[in-house]
Parts: sequence; structure tokens; C-alpha cells
Amino acid sequence: MTSLISAADLAARLGEENLRIVDATVHLTFDADGAHVASGRDTYLAGHLPGAVFADQIADLSDPDGEAPFAAADSARFGAAIGGLGIGDDSTVVVYDTVNGIWATRLWWQFGLEGFDDVLVLDGGYAAWTAADLPVETGEVTSPAATFTPNRRSERIVSTDEVAAATGDSSVLLVNALDRESFAGGHIPGSVNVPFAELVDDAGRLRPLEELRRLFDDAGALDPAVRPVTYCGGGIAATAAAFALRTLGRDDVAVYDGSMNAWTADPARPLS
Repeated sequence: MTSLISAADLAARLGEENLRIVDATVHLTFDADGAHVASGRDTYLAGHLPGAVFADQIADLSDPDGEAPFAAADSARFGAAIGGLGIGDDSTVVVYDTVNGIWATRLWWQFGLEGFDDVLVLDGGYAAWTAADLPVETGEVTSPAATFTPNRRSERIVSTDEVAAATGDSSVLLVNALDRESFAGGHIPGSVNVPFAELVDDAGRLRPLEELRRLFDDAGALDPAVRPVTYCGGGIAATAAAFALRTLGRDDVAVYDGSMNAWTADPARPLS
């Protein structure tokens, strides 16, 4: 069930009529005042894969009225933004980012949420592309608008109320994708921890299947008697865990989109 493509394989497919490459970069930084996000458009303009368009996940693909920052845009908003990038129902999409891969998996997940599965993630992202000495371009790429028809799969996203109910449901396993220190500092009761950074190697490429299987199996996330629901701080790294689980054959994974941002908004909700 892999949705990965290597830099070499993508290079061989450049120029295919229906191929659409998307830079999904967002920059996330932390300081004493908390987390800050910034568009990746400037880094996209400075260098991107040939023919790649830029998807603004902050401005266009998030719901400003959602229960937490970066809530997934509704179907109509998503469809309009994606169609505006020249991606249609007959496209094959490759997503990548220039940072740690979780922004690419976020966009991969949003496509799947809207019923579109012809999406590949560039293994290792922009770093893998440039490490292979493959060509890059600068500046903006635009494509004629296309028709993208969203068809939301509501089973792939869960709300805070659903997660609260799941804490007492043995058939649901909450998988926290944050680092182990953050997990130890407080998590939703009943959660297990599979850090997103441990899913990739030092070059940012997805680890071999046997290593991924061991990580998730040790956490109980491959047990067919449970349904994994992944979460993190803001619903981004959670999609990396969802991507890895799907690569291992789990097609029933959901993402808690609000994640810890939404859960901790109410101080009455418990933490372990």
C-alpha cells in the first residue's frame, strides 16, 4: 500500500501529461512565545522541483474557524484551492516539502480525506531530490484551473468529542506522534507513543517496512482488534504516523485533526 516515490523514479516521470507536483512546505518554529508557522512560498520561489506548483496550506487549505489552528478546510474550500492549482480528477499528484516531510504527508492525508488516492509522497522530499543532483527551478509555476471533485471520507477524521469517547473504548488506540519527551510531559489518557521522527532515517526517508512494523507492533497499533487514531500537537505530525500505518497495510486509520491544541483548550480534559 505504499504511496512513496523515489527521486529517481519521479525524475523518470517528469513530463507526463497528468503528473502534478506540489510543494507543500510550511515553516514551523518555536521560541519562548510558542509555535509560529510561516508560508513556504519564499523557499518555493527560491528553488523547487521542475513544474511544481505551491500549495499554501495556511491560507488555502486550513479552516480559520476550525476547533484548532490548521483544522482541515472543508471540502468545497479544498476542492477550489486544489483545482486552482491545476489538479483535476484525472491527475497523478506528487507532494513534497523542503523540511521534515510532515507537511507533505499532511497534504497527502487531506487528499485522501477528500476521496482522492492518486497521490504519492516524494521519499526524502526536496533534500533527496537535490542530493541526487536533479534539476530545480526558481520562480512561480501556474497551471490552468482544473476540476477537482472532493468526496469526503468522514471516517478518516475525528473530533475532540469522538476522542473523548475513545478514551474509554478499547477498540480504539490513540497513537501520539510527538517526541518521547513531549509525550512524557502529558498526553491523552490511554495513548501510546510512536514519534514521527523515528519513522524516517537520518536522510528523511521512510524506514524499511520491517522497522516500521516493529515500532507500531510494539505499541499495539497493528492489532486488528483496534482502530488507530493518530494525533500530535496540531494535526500535522499525526499524518506522518497515519502515512506509515497505511504503508503497513492499515486502511482504517483516522487522524485527530485538533490534536493537543484542541484537547488542551479545555483545562478540564484529563492528561496522563
